[in-house]
Amino acid sequence: MLAGWLVAGVTARADVEAPVLPDKSAAAPMPEAVKFDVLVYNDGDRIRGHLVDRSVDSWVFVSERFGLQRVPLGDAKVILGTPEAAQAIARAKAAEARLKTEEADNASFLRWSLLSPQALAQQLRDFFGLWHGQFAFSTSIITNTNETTNEMVEAHLARKWPKDTVQVSARYDFEDTNRVTTTDVIRSEASWRHELPGNLFSIYSPSVEWNRAFLLNDVPSDYVLLQQEIGVGVNLFAKPTRNLRVGVAENLFDVWQTSQPVSHSASTTESLFVEVDWKLPWRMTVTERGVWYYAIASGRDGWENKVDLNKKLTETFTVGIRHETRHNNPDVRVQDYTLLKLLMGIDF
Repeated sequence: MLAGWLVAGVTARADVEAPVLPDKSAAAPMPEAVKFDVLVYNDGDRIRGHLVDRSVDSWVFVSERFGLQRVPLGDAKVILGTPEAAQAIARAKAAEARLKTEEADNASFLRWSLLSPQALAQQLRDFFGLWHGQFAFSTSIITNTNETTNEMVEAHLARKWPKDTVQVSARYDFEDTNRVTTTDVIRSEASWRHELPGNLFSIYSPSVEWNRAFLLNDVPSDYVLLQQEIGVGVNLFAKPTRNLRVGVAENLFDVWQTSQPVSHSASTTESLFVEVDWKLPWRMTVTERGVWYYAIASGRDGWENKVDLNKKLTETFTVGIRHETRHNNPDVRVQDYTLLKLLMGIDF
């Protein structure tokens, strides 16, 4: 019996101290290695974490130790280790491409907008200040048996004071037929009207004309004409919507013949003039100035007349028709002409 107890005790002890071997078939799976992005500074320092975003000028990086970091693009680079970082880079590049496209579109729109009538008118207002006026142009190309190009550019300025009105204008006319210049004229004129008591006024109006393509009897006869008008008149109507003025003037003419042979002549002539400013419905205006030169000594009367009919399409854009004629200028070496023009203008 004792022997049986000993055998049983040894067996029980062996059961207690026997090592328990792990069951390889029931082992838990090992966790996968976590992937990181690495922010590498230009001096070599590195931070491990995740790239959140890349803006136009900086990296947005989250570090496990240092938290959220915003680093300028030029101070570091990023070694990508996660697909999210690659997606952030792709988003940033797409945003930059859209931004460049928008900037290019805005720049193109800005360039074209600077040529709009409103923008040009505002630039002219800023430049001339208290002076107001119009910049107008006309052009035409006619092609049949001949090819004719006709162009005209004109600028007009005006300013008013309680008793004075000053106007200044300049114009350039050019025309060629089959590449031969037939018209090349520069004109500039000014006027100063001063209001006097009793609806009277005085006027002084100098003008200069340089004709660089004038033929007299098929002979080149280019000239420079200087004219000065000194006169007085009366306001028959002086209303906000209509004005009618008539007067008399003394005209001083100086003509320099610039083609060979070079010469100069001077003369004086009296004249009658009429001026009309009329506002019509539908934002239309009519202006006219006619001058009749009466030459008592020579008996060679002449006249000039200019009529403008303008229609404002907008506050800054105007279209108009002009009829202008000059006949029997007191100096026979000065060109007579008649023109009819369709003008487009920018008011400021």
